[in-house]
Amino acid sequence: MLNASFEPLHIVTWQRAIQLLVQGKVEVVEESEHEVRTVRFTIKVPAVLRLLKYVPLKGKRAMVRFSRANIFLRDNHICQYCGKKFNRSHLTLDHVIPIVQGGGKNWENIVTACKICNQTKGGRTPLQAGVQLIRKPREPLWLPAASLQVGFTRTPEKWRVYLKLVSDKGPSPSLEMEPI
Repeated sequence: MLNASFEPLHIVTWQRAIQLLVQGKVEVVEESEHEVRTVRFTIKVPAVLRLLKYVPLKGKRAMVRFSRANIFLRDNHICQYCGKKFNRSHLTLDHVIPIVQGGGKNWENIVTACKICNQTKGGRTPLQAGVQLIRKPREPLWLPAASLQVGFTRTPEKWRVYLKLVSDKGPSPSLEMEPI
């Protein structure tokens, strides 16, 4: 979904897309090849929507949503202990300082870890486990436009032109993502 200014906002399900369309809140910019059929009509599933009213993003731009997907993106799908890059399905999240030792659930305490390193570290701190972090975790200021690829093996072709506009402008706004 795009803002009225054509900036990407977030990903919505096809059901939500149709709901917003019926409510008159969006216009369809691109259609997909897929169709939804009812007894009375057939509608092409929207691929790209644009809000009819502009939603100001000033407050949202500065904050990146804390989520599993965004932690993987921040760490570039690289285990922060062994330094190897993994497929998302082979990664876990690790509390640098375990919760039982006073660690929190926040950007500065959670890192991407492969399953083997996470098991090796266990419920200990890196110092106690004899492992070292590649880099200290911190809250990202922004995520690259590639963050729109979360949950996809590749970005849908019809989205590329709208994502290109953002990547040309530099840092991307925070994106709250819903699975398709």
